[in-house]
Amino acid sequence: MKKASVLSILIAVVLLGVEMTAETQQPAKIPRIGLLTGTALPPPSSPASFEQGLRQLGYVEGQNIAIERRYANGQIDRLPELAVELARLPLDVIVTLSFPAALAAKQATSTIPIVVIGAGDPVATGLVASFARPGGNITGVSAQETELSGKRLELLKEAFPKLARVAVLWNAADLGMSLKFRELERAAQALRMAVQASAVREPKDFDGAFSKMIRRRPDALFVITDPLTNLNRKQLFELATKNRLPAMYENSSYVDDGGLMAYGPSQSETRQQALHHVDKILRGTKPSELPIEQPTKFEFVINLKTAKQIGVTIPQSVLYRADRVIK
Repeated sequence: MKKASVLSILIAVVLLGVEMTAETQQPAKIPRIGLLTGTALPPPSSPASFEQGLRQLGYVEGQNIAIERRYANGQIDRLPELAVELARLPLDVIVTLSFPAALAAKQATSTIPIVVIGAGDPVATGLVASFARPGGNITGVSAQETELSGKRLELLKEAFPKLARVAVLWNAADLGMSLKFRELERAAQALRMAVQASAVREPKDFDGAFSKMIRRRPDALFVITDPLTNLNRKQLFELATKNRLPAMYENSSYVDDGGLMAYGPSQSETRQQALHHVDKILRGTKPSELPIEQPTKFEFVINLKTAKQIGVTIPQSVLYRADRVIK
């Protein structure tokens, strides 16, 4: 064999080795998550944040996970546009918070897996086919909020036996929240309580809803929780305090921030259930193979500081039932 041929072979072998080494040294693909919500979320440093929940599963943003965030900042009509933006990106999964966000994502993509949180009853709203077999590209967590409406009213009535009229504030632009309102109406009828409906659809509606509510002089306030009410929670607390209205909320964060009482699924458990679905999807499981999760832990929380502030007394029988009392 001629020297030139041997040299050519040696060069080819060396180049092949360099190419193979370069390929083996290429960094692994980092999974990308899309996050879609009608309002802003807790800051990444907050124990209740989405990012801290991911950390518990071993995912650290900037190291082995990337997050694309899209917030509507209370402008719910922007969600379809933001969902389309996310759908155009090479994402591995989209996480949505609220029914409008879930619906926008569903309409934007039928291929990217979607994990829904806070969307009410995903079967009743038509997001999925069933709890056990959601089908399609959507799975997530249902907080059983519709069924819990009656339980919340019962606790409110037990705390204030003379309660006859309850004002209910909810986002009528959210089908999931409207279904909860209808269930609450049925529960109130069984408890012989009158419901005073106070519907809102966007931030500018709150002042008018509050004025109408106070003119009717309700005995208590019931807030159906969604991103829109979350965005205006400070106004809700001020309304309840100024008018000495006992108020029932749907999750404990409202009571931690100054609300009177709340009963609902553990927020930390709900978040982790959703994130476990995200983790499974990133590991290769199809969303259609993941049943819709339902909560197993519930919290009844009472804020005695707020009770004192609005001049009401919570019976000991109700305090004994609370999982946590803020004094």
